[in-house]
Amino acid sequence: MNSYQNKVTHYSELFSKINKRYNSISLLRLLSVFLCLFLLFYYIKTDETLYVVFAFLSFVGFLFLMRIHSKLSFQKQLTTALLKINQNEIAYLKREKIPFENGIEFNDFHHPYAYDLDIFGEHSLFQNLNRTATYIGKKTLANELLTQLPNEVILENQEAIEELKSKIDWRHDFQALATISNDSKASYDSLLYWNSFKNNTLPKALVVLSFALPTLFFGVLANYFITSKTILLSYLSYIFIANLMVVGRSLKRIQSEIAKADNVDKIIKQYSLLVQKIESETFQSKKLKELQQQLIFKNATASVHLKQLSELFSRMDTISNLVAATLFNGTFLFNLHVLKALLKWKENYSEEFEKWISIIGEFEALNSLANLAYNNQDFVFPEINSEYKIGFKNLSHPLLNPATRVGNDAHFYPESFMILTGSNMSGKSTFLRSLGVNMVLGGIGSVVCASEANIHPLPVLVSMRLSDSLADSESYFFAEIKRLKQIMDALEEKPAFVLLDEILRGTNSDDKRNGTIEVVKKIIGKNAIGAIATHDIEVCLTTNEYPDILTNQCFEVEIKNNELHFDYKLRNGICKNKSATFLMQKMGVI
Repeated sequence: MNSYQNKVTHYSELFSKINKRYNSISLLRLLSVFLCLFLLFYYIKTDETLYVVFAFLSFVGFLFLMRIHSKLSFQKQLTTALLKINQNEIAYLKREKIPFENGIEFNDFHHPYAYDLDIFGEHSLFQNLNRTATYIGKKTLANELLTQLPNEVILENQEAIEELKSKIDWRHDFQALATISNDSKASYDSLLYWNSFKNNTLPKALVVLSFALPTLFFGVLANYFITSKTILLSYLSYIFIANLMVVGRSLKRIQSEIAKADNVDKIIKQYSLLVQKIESETFQSKKLKELQQQLIFKNATASVHLKQLSELFSRMDTISNLVAATLFNGTFLFNLHVLKALLKWKENYSEEFEKWISIIGEFEALNSLANLAYNNQDFVFPEINSEYKIGFKNLSHPLLNPATRVGNDAHFYPESFMILTGSNMSGKSTFLRSLGVNMVLGGIGSVVCASEANIHPLPVLVSMRLSDSLADSESYFFAEIKRLKQIMDALEEKPAFVLLDEILRGTNSDDKRNGTIEVVKKIIGKNAIGAIATHDIEVCLTTNEYPDILTNQCFEVEIKNNELHFDYKLRNGICKNKSATFLMQKMGVI
């Protein structure tokens, strides 16, 4: 936290300095305008040429100050974003708030674990991890949290995250640039729409006219200045009108090309700055170098190509300015030439365009995971194996308060499946979620909340917290049966890491017990690894039939000084103590 506090102090001082310069330049810019007008007034009054010269110089000074003002405005935005980034991290680490987007739009109730493990939504894993600021970054992080990666990709991600973990200044600069882009799903979708619109050809006659008419216009204009024949002015007006008619005939084509493209030029410019930030950094890890290498195309960097696209969209904006559009198009068919350049750009780079944006998203997702590693120096990268061995030492849930969370050792070899018992509130569900969330994190190359970890990355299948699907007229029980069927079908394809919490709650106790035992037998028959939490002690007796596969573990509760005491420590064996009767008596329920 000290590093964030130091950065807040640094950026607060820097912002103050930039703001003072910004205000000074604003004042000087205003004074230069008044001076220019004042000198022009005196020129009109006195007819002294010297006043015109000084008026011109003051106007040049105004343009110079405008450029400085624009740079300072950008620096001010960037510094504000950097200050906010560090303030947010301090507030987050103090557990005052979670000032990050929660990704609820990515939640999928049919996903094998997204809802059960609280991957999205308020206080979710995504919200705690998320340090993205572009839509593609948010989407990439969400997709990674829903996908189990191949072992070689996991190892590459680990190496990349370890490198980015130490590049805190670079990560924050990248995040700040993404923040001030004001990117959104609408902007992202409009860019993909434009890139997918493949009608890249113009009629040959239109292409010929785009050169012929401007050449004719300026040829006649030059002839007028040479000969001073006034009839040429009439010809010029006819050509001017002809140019406007040509653009008018192409207006629908121009508008279709820039449809839904409001402020796209600014967002593409920010994309180019983000890409440039990647291009200019020196990386050592394999994945980051490969991503960086993909930003070179046709002997130029992607940032150059994106900057060119941004400028083209910016020029095309003149079509909405009646005066500028009339003047520029009437003389040299400006917007038609910009349209041709846009189409040419798309022809050359459309196949690479989406890839360049996806690389931005990939870096934002990796930065988010690097931030998790940086904020939790005690978390570790799990060792990766292909032997179906899964084990954690001092495992806990990464979102719990580090000052109070309790770690447990959990090993799924030689026995591969755990039957977990314990009274309500003893920690069973939290333990299952800890297993699931850390398997998800380990399966994408992230650090996990443990002091040691060794995992075989597997698909994670969970049935812990289902809800009635009223829209589909489903009861909780039927939704649970469907989830169990989904798990069984997935296990037909390949082994997985399965977590079940008190299944078959919607039926009577005998049916529930027998059904649970049969589910356990079928799951271990399909070589699943994982755990099931249950209150039925008889389910635990199944370990007698499968001693090499099943193991009994439990969380106990003690009564101390007439109070329930939970230590949340995992123990071998079957739970013996019970808390429900005591708690109801204590609260006067019975």
